Parts: sequence; C-alpha cells; structure tokens
Amino acid sequence: MRRWMPGFVALSAIWGASFALIKVAVDAGVPPVWVALWRSVLGATTLWAVLLLRGERAPRDRALWGHSAVVAVLLNTVPFTLFSFGETRVSSVLAGVMNATTPLFTMLFAVLTVPEERRPGARRLSGLALGFVGVLTVLGVWRGLGSGETVGALACLAAACCYGAGFAYLRRFLSGRPGTVTTLSTLQISCAAVELALIAPSAAGLPHWPGGPAAAALLVLGALGTGLAYLLNLGLVRTAGTAVASAVTYVMPLWSTALGAALLAEPVGWNALAGGVLVVAAVALTRPRTAPGPAADRNPGRRRGGPFATVSRDAH
Repeated sequence: MRRWMPGFVALSAIWGASFALIKVAVDAGVPPVWVALWRSVLGATTLWAVLLLRGERAPRDRALWGHSAVVAVLLNTVPFTLFSFGETRVSSVLAGVMNATTPLFTMLFAVLTVPEERRPGARRLSGLALGFVGVLTVLGVWRGLGSGETVGALACLAAACCYGAGFAYLRRFLSGRPGTVTTLSTLQISCAAVELALIAPSAAGLPHWPGGPAAAALLVLGALGTGLAYLLNLGLVRTAGTAVASAVTYVMPLWSTALGAALLAEPVGWNALAGGVLVVAAVALTRPRTAPGPAADRNPGRRRGGPFATVSRDAH
C-alpha cells in the first residue's frame, strides 16, 4: 500500500462526514450561525494548540491579518453558515453533492481573475457546462423550483460558490506571502471565529445546550474537521503531491452519501446520485492536465498557487 493512502482515506472520510455532523447539530436545534461559530472556535483552538506545540508564532503583519479576515469570510464565515442553513431543509447527502461543485466555481473565478487562466480551453469549458447539468439534475428542475428543499440546495450551492471565490482571492493576494500553512490556517480560522462571534448572538440569540449527540458532533466537526484535517491535508500534499490531495474532492461525496444513508437513514434519490456522478465527471474535466508533484510541494510558499493552493480547502 502506498504510504499516502491511509491519510487520503482518513481525510476524505473526515471531510465527507462533516455534512452528517452538521445535520445532527441542526436537527437538534442548534442555529446555523452557531454551528458555524462552534466549529470555527473549536478548529481555531486546535490549530493554536498545534502552533504553540511547534514553537511557531503568529505574524504581526497587518496586511496578512487583513487578507486572512477576507479569506475567512469567503471560506469559513459565510459558507459554514450557508451549509448549516441549507441542511435545515435538505439532507446531508444532497449537501455533500453540492459541495462537490467547489472546484467548478474555483475554476470559474480563476478564469475571471487570474490572467494565466483566461483561456481555459474547450475541455475545461465542457466540464463547466457538464457541472451545470449535474447541478440541475440534483435539484430535479423538472419538478419545478420554489420548494423549501430547493432553497436549502441553493444555499449549499452558494456556499460552494463562496469557496470558489475564496480560493481565487487566496491565489491572488496570499500565494506569495511567507509563513507556514499551519500559521496561515490558524489566522484564517481565528478570524472566522471572531467574525461569527460578532454576528451569532444578535442573529440567533444566546447558545443553549443541544444535548450530548449534537455537542459531540460539533466537537468532532470543529476539532477534527476544521482543525486537524488542515494538518492532515498538508501531510498528504507533502507525501503525495497536489494532484493526489485534490482528488479528495472526488471521494468526499461517496462518504457523505454513505454516512447520510447509513447513520441518518436519509433517502438517496436517483437524481442525487446521477447528478453527483455528472458533477464529479465535470470536476475531472476542469482539472489542469498537469500538476506539481511532491517535490514541488515540500515548499508550499514557492509552489504555484501558494500556501493555500490545496491546504486551506476546508470545504464542508
């Protein structure tokens, strides 16, 4: 067995399980914005602990903190809340499929903002079109729009769109800045925790005890899925390269679907399965034909796309 395989499976399972964990929390009555806040607080706490254990210090560069705050809005504060809201109306299965569109939005924003991506080519444009068809299939547009389920699905799709915008911003403004991935990830999640702490009390009131299962789900979602998973992804990038690490996107919908069906008894409609297959195929078409290997990834600050190219893609 290749040495990166256990990390790959573990990372895809952790991020794929995030949707089921969110569902447990919102079904227990935790407001979506508080789900987003707790996972950010717990994730930031975990990352700060790792940072201190490694003897690293937070940078004092105000510009870096400012860019991190913007990135937190796009990659954490808004999408975490939108996914949680979406799952008050749709299954974790459908949310996981919608999350799989993130690479499509990432490519779209890259084409719009990054000069070297302005000519994506016929193959990648075909992938975008196929992804659009996949989304319409998941939504079941032939049944008509306007239902509560459609609102939830569109919220999840908007969250994936935020991820795409966030990655484009990262590439443009943070790719060349110094700092380890652990440090930059800690800054990002910490900014998200502060932003959500300012919003949550006025938006949803004070928190309440949601019960043991929901509390445990939030703990795992934050400490593991929004904290340690960042470091696990970094290890995968360094041992297997960005191409392998980015392939986690293909496997996550399998985990989210399997866990939603097995643990939460959620129905899996044929259109969700068919649409998910189309979306994953579209992602495969939109990926560049070449990607840097492990040797290039050992120095994240120098590889194309910068330190956040594959590491800060906590997409769930």
